[in-house]
Amino acid sequence: MNTLDQLKQMTVVVADTGDIQAMKAYSPQDATTNPSLLLASAQLPEYRHLIDETIRDVDLDLANPQSDLAPLLEALAVRFGMEILNIIPGRVSVEVDAGLSFDVNATVETAQRLIQAFETKGISRDRILIKIASTWEGIKAAEILEKQDIHCNLTLLFSLPQAIAAAEANVTLISPFVGRILDWHLAKTGKTQIPAEEDPGVLSVRTIYHYYKRFGYQTEIMGASFRNMEEIIQLAGCDLLTISPNLLEDLSKDTHHLERILSPEMAQEMDIKRLALDENAFRWAMNEDAMATEKLAEGIRRFRSDLDKLEDFLRQEKA
Repeated sequence: MNTLDQLKQMTVVVADTGDIQAMKAYSPQDATTNPSLLLASAQLPEYRHLIDETIRDVDLDLANPQSDLAPLLEALAVRFGMEILNIIPGRVSVEVDAGLSFDVNATVETAQRLIQAFETKGISRDRILIKIASTWEGIKAAEILEKQDIHCNLTLLFSLPQAIAAAEANVTLISPFVGRILDWHLAKTGKTQIPAEEDPGVLSVRTIYHYYKRFGYQTEIMGASFRNMEEIIQLAGCDLLTISPNLLEDLSKDTHHLERILSPEMAQEMDIKRLALDENAFRWAMNEDAMATEKLAEGIRRFRSDLDKLEDFLRQEKA
């Protein structure tokens, strides 16, 4: 049995891609998308028909630089999401515009529109996770949405305080980023590599996992943003792991015995202090964590930038 098949026995494997062909190849349970992945997929010839059909259905004046393309971007996210759901048995994550990361009401309204669009097309809301950046405002928006049975995936999560606030808000799922944490530490220390068992991104997810299982939170943990196969192996047993196609291929070709690293039983035996976080404590904790603050801000800027690039691409397609 290869390493990918072994991993699937203890962890839900999620495809971190907008490439539908890759999903067919590796049979993940769930899939996740973001603006960067949609931008990459939109430029592939095999998905041109999805772009053309969505542009036709939304019927905006793309030649007018003043036209608001938000309805088209949302429709495109729904269209790709539906294509993905035709392949996978589980859920797809669809992201709210990162530019709304500090606006509770706008985030809630966008999520409601996305869910309504899926349901109009016959897709149950239970198969959709709304991706929202793990700002204080994003977490508060997710708390409102969860009470409406709109399930959320808190993304761009780099710290235990973010994870605790999400769990206290009864969010369905969080996506702690492993590789981007490693990137930050490599840049700050000048090192070229850190062993996987000492990888600060790996250790961050382990800390969150142990905290959640120790105190009985139901929020699922989905490790994300991996730089190498070893990081994935060190998180075997995590609730979910979202993995890029190239690393899925590496795992499928590897045949080493995979040991379970994370388990609820192990966490129950740990001596962990429970933390209380109101808004002030959350913001102070983020202020004290340079890595989490910088990577959250960078991630929001990057996702918004890729949405801008996607808008430019769509305008050029119409031209």
